[in-house]
Amino acid sequence: MEALKRRYNYLFHSTKGLALVAIALIALETVFFGMLSGPMAELGIRDVWVRLTGMQLDSMEREARIIMLYHTIAMAVVAIEVYFMTGLLKMSERQRANINATITVGYITAMIFGMWFAYFGHNFIMHGLFIFGQSLVFFAGVMLAAALWPWKKEYRLPKELPYAKIGTIDLERLAFFIMSVAMLGSAVYGAVAGANFGNGFELFIAEDAIREPEKTTLELAVIGHLHIMLTLIAVAIMLIVGRWVDFKGRLHTWAMWFAILGTVITTAGVWIIVVYRPIAHIIINVGALPLLTASLLLTIFTWRKLIRVGLARKGIPRDQASFGQKLRAMLHDPLPWGATWQMMYMNAVVTAVGIFMAIKLEDVVRKWPWREERVTLTGHWHILAGIIATIILLYYADLAGVKGKARQWFGWIVIIASDVAFGAVTLFTTKRLYVSASQQQPLVNWTMLLTDIGLFLVLLVLGVFLAWRLIDLFKGEGRWKQELENPELDVIGKEVEV
Repeated sequence: MEALKRRYNYLFHSTKGLALVAIALIALETVFFGMLSGPMAELGIRDVWVRLTGMQLDSMEREARIIMLYHTIAMAVVAIEVYFMTGLLKMSERQRANINATITVGYITAMIFGMWFAYFGHNFIMHGLFIFGQSLVFFAGVMLAAALWPWKKEYRLPKELPYAKIGTIDLERLAFFIMSVAMLGSAVYGAVAGANFGNGFELFIAEDAIREPEKTTLELAVIGHLHIMLTLIAVAIMLIVGRWVDFKGRLHTWAMWFAILGTVITTAGVWIIVVYRPIAHIIINVGALPLLTASLLLTIFTWRKLIRVGLARKGIPRDQASFGQKLRAMLHDPLPWGATWQMMYMNAVVTAVGIFMAIKLEDVVRKWPWREERVTLTGHWHILAGIIATIILLYYADLAGVKGKARQWFGWIVIIASDVAFGAVTLFTTKRLYVSASQQQPLVNWTMLLTDIGLFLVLLVLGVFLAWRLIDLFKGEGRWKQELENPELDVIGKEVEV
């Protein structure tokens, strides 16, 4: 009994354990409901899986099931980011424990009962518990925002420290605070629309409404909610990575100002879309530029630091190092390098595609068949979500203490396999730019094959990683025990490995 209690304390009281549980649940949900995907249907697995599990899949309710699935996964991702923030940022132990406990109960309740309601019969008690879980997640966000309040005296920064500040106010903490408040407001934004389902407002998937000339206020609210929540999740992981690599100096100051400015402008642009749509997208695009600049400054700092650390390990003076030596030094640790590289890669497969679609919407995109534009938008959002997921995995691998060859294999497989998959999806979604419908099949075949291989490898290495942690939990003197007994091993605001 004591052994179970100790493992429970590790899984639900430590930063590493809480994040591990959330990652494992997301992986299980992805695999379980991934059996319903198109490739599984083509192989005949879907029908067998539905019969074995007893799922009730009314075709008229497909959109509702997808929305429920996305929300449960998104809440678990937000919970992981909250765990990272409560572990990284100063706050009282009571605040940390209350926030972590509330959001944990919330997302798990929403995940279990939401999926039960969506896929295994519409028992509305389950739907009520799903809403209850969402409410707990929201309340945890309120507590987090209160804990992040940057104007408390104990959170002020001494002037001699080389971190972003205005006076003695911690600009990085202010950026975290603004992001959390923006996320709370944007959650309400979507909840208002969701509360009107069945009250004259029909449920829909955002990409299905792309060519409707007129959209209702609630439809615009749903579309805005989708965009801003994903954006703010990306802002959160960018700030978390900054703490991970000990971002500081002049670049840190500029990056935090850009992050704050971009978050405020982008959020404002989305919020006013229901009031005055014509200028909303202009404001959103203006706000996106400072956010991209902040991620670029973070990447520059991280790569410079990796070069400095890598050369120091080899005993090579920086001013005497060749380009090849600097490149090898920069790539010596794939986890922090990969996390920032993914931010830059996002510009190629997400930002560039989005800008192109905005500029050429009427001249090019709207001349495509409706299905092609819909596929492009769907891929656009999924790639961004996938990139965020890979950054979280790279960070958690470092947090979990993956070192040596395992660190290299895990990091490079996640980076290369995911980038191949996301690049292939980008080619597939924009295929009408390169080939006609009558000649597209070879391109479709190759991009789908590369996508499947890339995602399979990412899931495979994640499965191996989770199996390692699971096996470790069964050991009486496993790593989990060291992490539980030694609080210093649970400190995640450390610099990158040297």
